[in-house]
Amino acid sequence: MKVLIVDDDALIRDSLKMLLEMEEDFQVMGTVSNGEEAFSICKQEKPDIVLMDIRMPVMDGVLGTQLIKQHFPDIRVVILTTFKDIEYIRQALKNGAEGYILKSQPADSIVESIRTVAKGNIVLERDIGQCISFLLKEEESKEQIDFQLTQRELDVLQLIGEGLSNREIASNLYLSEGTVRNYVTALLEKLNLRDRTQLAIFYLKKF
Repeated sequence: MKVLIVDDDALIRDSLKMLLEMEEDFQVMGTVSNGEEAFSICKQEKPDIVLMDIRMPVMDGVLGTQLIKQHFPDIRVVILTTFKDIEYIRQALKNGAEGYILKSQPADSIVESIRTVAKGNIVLERDIGQCISFLLKEEESKEQIDFQLTQRELDVLQLIGEGLSNREIASNLYLSEGTVRNYVTALLEKLNLRDRTQLAIFYLKKF
């Protein structure tokens, strides 16, 4: 898969390039220093994955993500940053980012997270998901929205929004993986969504 690295720190860019080029399934098609440059490259080259920092000069990762996803919805954006600021997280995900991971993760975990997003899943580092969940619960007390979902469906939807796999959801809710898959299918049908990534984004936006 073709990857574009976006970070204003040259050392980080070079380190990530070296890391990904060690993997047979990655091709680093370029490295740039801000969201504006990333958008320009996307117009010319169409990468599969954009690995995007958040806080950068000229154009930050939030706006860069928004521009890329508006014009090239098939390009998948993974935020890789040091910041756990809740507003950055929410805005990046609302703008269409499929992943939000931290630079403090081990190198092999970063690589696997990118692969997971490339397969069509959404990836949130666990404490990022918990941070979002806490904020959303506060907001939910202010505004109740009825989507005609059962409580168990809402439980499954919340855990999808926190980035958990079907196996992890099953363990958390004391269900079988098959039952969780059935709930996911029901949620997709009720909400008229295409895949689990859209479910996660739906939860983050609506709840």
